[in-house]
Amino acid sequence: MTTFVLVSGGYTGGWIWRDVAAALRAAGADAHPVTLTGTGERRHLAGPGTDLETHIEDLTQVLDHLDVTAAPDVVLVGYCYGIYPAVGAADRRADRVARLVYLDSPMPQDGYSMLDQVREQMADEATRGRMLSQEERAEDGWRIPVPTLEEWKEWGNLAGVTPEGLERIARLASPQPLGPLNQKLRLSGAASALPTTGIFCTDGGSMSISALEALVASGLPLVQGLVRPDTGFFEIATGHWPMISTPDELADVLLKSAQGEGHRLTQG
Repeated sequence: MTTFVLVSGGYTGGWIWRDVAAALRAAGADAHPVTLTGTGERRHLAGPGTDLETHIEDLTQVLDHLDVTAAPDVVLVGYCYGIYPAVGAADRRADRVARLVYLDSPMPQDGYSMLDQVREQMADEATRGRMLSQEERAEDGWRIPVPTLEEWKEWGNLAGVTPEGLERIARLASPQPLGPLNQKLRLSGAASALPTTGIFCTDGGSMSISALEALVASGLPLVQGLVRPDTGFFEIATGHWPMISTPDELADVLLKSAQGEGHRLTQG
């Protein structure tokens, strides 16, 4: 049986995966939505010491406690910020992960925090400025308030999300601890050997398969390692919340990912 460990992004929790998890289970897979410490229904556990290491430990504990006899094929899915602890946990438990899925997320690098990569690599000035302002907005120096409804509409890339879906996001969103965004990720390199899938949400997104192929052809060192037979890519024509806007399609793509399907890149 394939088991999906589903890692949420900032301001959210395991609740965002409700419909996707149901679809995966209906297809015969198992699904474990994870709420990271200090978010979602675990928001009361947040504190100044909550950092990336806390979230990596959350996921290593999930992986360690899975019954590997019942779940030999574990697909670890990191969404948005959630890819940072997902890669960190996969690096430490590479023997327990069959595939690592990047869902509309950055590509974490050793020695960089999420905000480091925003600062150095994000081309869109408005989005970069918004992301980097999180430190200034943090209450008590560590807790970033939940976006307002207007901020969700302006910055959330909600293409495809219904009014009911937006109401759910706004109602259940939790403050975001600043520490996980600031702490540098440390990797041994073990995760880089895992089979990988990338899923791009192309409605309003800045990346697509064709854009990635252009980067590979340009010789950009960061993406050359993606030209591998065990690395595939998919596109979903929706905004940044596919688990809410297109849950059945996302579940189908995840199931195909687990089977090793997806577009392969070629060296230009």
